[in-house]
Amino acid sequence: MTIHKEGNASIGIGMLIFVLINWLSNRFIDHTTVQLIIFILTTGLFLFLVSFFRVPSRTHTIEADAVVSPCDGKVVVIEETVDPEYFKEKRLQISIFMSPANVHVNRNPLSGDVLYSQHHKGKFLVAWDPKSSTDNERHSVVIRHPKADILVKQIAGALAKRIVNYLKPGDKIEQGEELGFIKFGSRVDVLLPPGTTVNVQLGEKVKGGVTVLARL
Repeated sequence: MTIHKEGNASIGIGMLIFVLINWLSNRFIDHTTVQLIIFILTTGLFLFLVSFFRVPSRTHTIEADAVVSPCDGKVVVIEETVDPEYFKEKRLQISIFMSPANVHVNRNPLSGDVLYSQHHKGKFLVAWDPKSSTDNERHSVVIRHPKADILVKQIAGALAKRIVNYLKPGDKIEQGEELGFIKFGSRVDVLLPPGTTVNVQLGEKVKGGVTVLARL
Protein backbone atom coordinates (compact mmCIF):
# COMPACT_ATOMS: atom_id res chain seq x y z
CA MET A 1 0.00 0.00 0.00
CA THR A 2 1.13 3.54 -0.78
CA ILE A 3 -0.18 7.03 -0.05
CA HIS A 4 -1.54 9.02 -3.00
CA LYS A 5 0.23 12.24 -3.96
CA GLU A 6 -3.05 14.16 -3.59
CA GLY A 7 -2.83 13.52 0.14
CA ASN A 8 0.56 15.12 0.77
CA ALA A 9 -0.73 18.59 1.66
CA SER A 10 -3.74 17.34 3.65
CA ILE A 11 -1.65 14.87 5.64
CA GLY A 12 1.00 17.51 6.31
CA ILE A 13 -1.62 19.95 7.63
CA GLY A 14 -3.23 17.15 9.63
CA MET A 15 0.11 16.32 11.24
CA LEU A 16 0.66 19.96 12.24
CA ILE A 17 -2.82 20.15 13.79
CA PHE A 18 -2.25 16.83 15.59
CA VAL A 19 1.05 18.07 17.07
CA LEU A 20 -0.41 21.46 18.03
CA ILE A 21 -3.50 20.04 19.76
CA ASN A 22 -1.47 17.56 21.77
CA TRP A 23 1.16 20.16 22.66
CA LEU A 24 -1.58 22.47 23.94
CA SER A 25 -3.16 19.57 25.80
CA ASN A 26 0.11 18.71 27.58
CA ARG A 27 0.87 22.38 28.22
CA PHE A 28 -2.45 23.55 29.67
CA ILE A 29 -4.33 20.44 30.87
CA ASP A 30 -3.10 18.88 34.10
CA HIS A 31 -5.42 15.87 34.04
CA THR A 32 -3.53 12.87 32.60
CA THR A 33 -6.72 11.00 31.66
CA VAL A 34 -8.01 13.94 29.64
CA GLN A 35 -4.65 14.26 27.90
CA LEU A 36 -4.78 10.58 27.00
CA ILE A 37 -8.33 10.85 25.63
CA ILE A 38 -7.34 13.81 23.46
CA PHE A 39 -4.28 11.92 22.21
CA ILE A 40 -6.35 8.83 21.33
CA LEU A 41 -9.03 10.87 19.54
CA THR A 42 -6.57 12.95 17.53
CA THR A 43 -4.53 9.85 16.66
CA GLY A 44 -7.67 8.13 15.38
CA LEU A 45 -8.64 11.15 13.27
CA PHE A 46 -5.14 11.47 11.85
CA LEU A 47 -4.95 7.78 10.94
CA PHE A 48 -8.37 8.05 9.25
CA LEU A 49 -7.07 11.00 7.23
CA VAL A 50 -4.03 9.00 6.15
CA SER A 51 -6.16 5.97 5.26
CA PHE A 52 -8.38 8.11 3.05
CA PHE A 53 -5.45 8.68 0.68
CA ARG A 54 -4.33 5.04 0.64
CA VAL A 55 -3.67 3.26 -2.63
CA PRO A 56 -3.80 -0.49 -1.96
CA SER A 57 -1.79 -2.96 -4.00
CA ARG A 58 -4.11 -4.77 -6.41
CA THR A 59 -4.04 -6.89 -9.53
CA HIS A 60 -6.14 -4.88 -11.96
CA THR A 61 -8.51 -6.41 -14.48
CA ILE A 62 -7.21 -5.88 -18.02
CA GLU A 63 -9.78 -7.02 -20.59
CA ALA A 64 -10.30 -5.28 -23.93
CA ASP A 65 -14.11 -5.37 -23.97
CA ALA A 66 -14.69 -4.97 -20.22
CA VAL A 67 -15.80 -1.74 -18.58
CA VAL A 68 -14.03 -1.92 -15.22
CA SER A 69 -15.23 0.03 -12.19
CA PRO A 70 -13.44 3.41 -12.03
CA CYS A 71 -13.69 3.49 -8.23
CA ASP A 72 -14.42 1.64 -5.01
CA GLY A 73 -17.92 1.92 -3.59
CA LYS A 74 -21.49 0.67 -3.87
CA VAL A 75 -23.65 0.54 -7.00
CA VAL A 76 -26.61 2.86 -6.35
CA VAL A 77 -28.06 3.35 -9.86
CA ILE A 78 -28.50 1.13 -12.92
CA GLU A 79 -30.96 2.74 -15.29
CA GLU A 80 -31.50 4.30 -18.70
CA THR A 81 -31.31 8.09 -18.74
CA VAL A 82 -30.92 10.91 -21.24
CA ASP A 83 -27.46 12.51 -21.14
CA PRO A 84 -27.90 16.28 -21.51
CA GLU A 85 -24.19 17.09 -21.60
CA TYR A 86 -22.47 15.21 -24.41
CA PHE A 87 -24.43 12.44 -26.13
CA LYS A 88 -27.81 14.25 -26.04
CA GLU A 89 -29.54 10.88 -26.18
CA LYS A 90 -30.34 7.83 -24.08
CA ARG A 91 -27.50 6.15 -22.19
CA LEU A 92 -27.30 3.33 -19.67
CA GLN A 93 -26.12 4.86 -16.39
CA ILE A 94 -24.27 2.97 -13.65
CA SER A 95 -23.57 5.08 -10.57
CA ILE A 96 -21.21 4.21 -7.73
CA PHE A 97 -21.38 5.91 -4.34
CA MET A 98 -18.06 6.34 -2.55
CA SER A 99 -18.18 6.76 1.22
CA PRO A 100 -15.38 8.56 3.10
CA ALA A 101 -14.06 5.11 4.10
CA ASN A 102 -13.55 3.96 0.50
CA VAL A 103 -10.34 4.17 -1.53
CA HIS A 104 -10.80 7.41 -3.52
CA VAL A 105 -8.37 7.11 -6.42
CA ASN A 106 -10.28 6.87 -9.75
CA ARG A 107 -9.11 4.70 -12.64
CA ASN A 108 -9.73 4.44 -16.37
CA PRO A 109 -12.49 1.86 -16.94
CA LEU A 110 -11.09 0.93 -20.35
CA SER A 111 -8.38 1.83 -22.85
CA GLY A 112 -8.98 4.35 -25.59
CA ASP A 113 -8.72 7.97 -26.68
CA VAL A 114 -9.98 10.92 -24.64
CA LEU A 115 -12.46 12.92 -26.74
CA TYR A 116 -13.76 15.30 -24.08
CA SER A 117 -12.71 16.47 -20.63
CA GLN A 118 -14.70 19.22 -18.94
CA HIS A 119 -15.07 20.54 -15.39
CA HIS A 120 -18.44 21.96 -14.30
CA LYS A 121 -19.00 24.10 -11.24
CA GLY A 122 -22.16 23.38 -9.28
CA LYS A 123 -23.81 22.51 -6.00
CA PHE A 124 -22.71 20.08 -3.30
CA LEU A 125 -25.84 17.98 -2.81
CA VAL A 126 -25.44 14.62 -1.07
CA ALA A 127 -23.94 12.21 -3.60
CA TRP A 128 -26.90 9.80 -3.57
CA ASP A 129 -29.34 12.54 -4.63
CA PRO A 130 -30.37 11.85 -8.27
CA LYS A 131 -29.93 15.56 -9.07
CA SER A 132 -26.25 15.37 -8.12
CA SER A 133 -25.44 13.97 -11.59
CA THR A 134 -26.48 17.22 -13.26
CA ASP A 135 -26.46 19.87 -10.51
CA ASN A 136 -23.31 19.14 -8.49
CA GLU A 137 -19.70 20.15 -9.06
CA ARG A 138 -18.41 17.50 -11.48
CA HIS A 139 -15.86 16.56 -14.12
CA SER A 140 -16.86 14.62 -17.22
CA VAL A 141 -14.59 12.63 -19.51
CA VAL A 142 -15.57 10.84 -22.72
CA ILE A 143 -13.39 7.91 -23.77
CA ARG A 144 -13.52 6.44 -27.28
CA HIS A 145 -13.16 2.65 -27.34
CA PRO A 146 -13.25 0.72 -30.64
CA LYS A 147 -16.71 -0.59 -29.69
CA ALA A 148 -18.27 2.47 -28.08
CA ASP A 149 -17.81 5.91 -26.56
CA ILE A 150 -18.43 6.07 -22.81
CA LEU A 151 -18.67 8.97 -20.39
CA VAL A 152 -17.18 8.89 -16.89
CA LYS A 153 -18.44 11.58 -14.54
CA GLN A 154 -16.71 12.38 -11.22
CA ILE A 155 -19.27 14.05 -8.96
CA ALA A 156 -18.62 16.01 -5.77
CA GLY A 157 -20.79 15.29 -2.74
CA ALA A 158 -21.73 17.15 0.44
CA LEU A 159 -18.24 16.51 1.85
CA ALA A 160 -16.22 16.29 -1.36
CA LYS A 161 -15.09 19.78 -2.29
CA ARG A 162 -12.28 18.99 -4.71
CA ILE A 163 -12.26 16.89 -7.86
CA VAL A 164 -8.94 16.15 -9.53
CA ASN A 165 -8.85 14.86 -13.12
CA TYR A 166 -5.65 14.06 -15.03
CA LEU A 167 -7.07 13.55 -18.55
CA LYS A 168 -7.28 15.95 -21.47
CA PRO A 169 -8.64 15.61 -25.03
CA GLY A 170 -6.24 13.77 -27.30
CA ASP A 171 -4.74 11.60 -24.56
CA LYS A 172 -4.36 7.89 -25.25
CA ILE A 173 -5.11 6.06 -22.02
CA GLU A 174 -4.77 2.53 -20.70
CA GLN A 175 -7.29 0.60 -18.65
CA GLY A 176 -6.53 0.71 -14.93
CA GLU A 177 -4.31 3.79 -15.00
CA GLU A 178 -5.23 6.76 -12.80
CA LEU A 179 -8.01 8.98 -14.08
CA GLY A 180 -8.16 11.27 -11.05
CA PHE A 181 -9.08 11.63 -7.40
CA ILE A 182 -12.05 12.96 -5.41
CA LYS A 183 -11.53 14.10 -1.83
CA PHE A 184 -13.85 13.04 1.01
CA GLY A 185 -16.88 11.11 -0.20
CA SER A 186 -18.44 11.34 -3.64
CA ARG A 187 -19.94 9.52 -6.61
CA VAL A 188 -18.91 8.37 -10.08
CA ASP A 189 -21.33 7.85 -12.98
CA VAL A 190 -20.51 5.71 -16.01
CA LEU A 191 -22.70 6.27 -19.10
CA LEU A 192 -22.77 3.39 -21.57
CA PRO A 193 -24.66 2.64 -24.81
CA PRO A 194 -28.22 1.39 -24.21
CA GLY A 195 -28.41 -2.40 -24.20
CA THR A 196 -24.89 -2.88 -22.82
CA THR A 197 -24.56 -6.12 -20.85
CA VAL A 198 -24.34 -5.23 -17.15
CA ASN A 199 -22.34 -7.47 -14.80
CA VAL A 200 -23.26 -5.88 -11.45
CA GLN A 201 -26.41 -5.43 -9.37
CA LEU A 202 -27.86 -2.62 -7.28
CA GLY A 203 -26.27 -2.55 -3.84
CA GLU A 204 -23.21 -4.51 -4.95
CA LYS A 205 -19.85 -3.38 -3.60
CA VAL A 206 -17.23 -2.87 -6.30
CA LYS A 207 -13.48 -2.33 -6.41
CA GLY A 208 -11.83 0.24 -8.62
CA GLY A 209 -9.73 -1.27 -11.36
CA VAL A 210 -10.94 -4.78 -10.51
CA THR A 211 -14.73 -5.27 -10.75
CA VAL A 212 -16.19 -5.58 -14.26
CA LEU A 213 -19.27 -3.33 -14.43
CA ALA A 214 -20.27 -4.24 -17.99
CA ARG A 215 -19.11 -5.70 -21.28
CA LEU A 216 -19.26 -3.94 -24.63
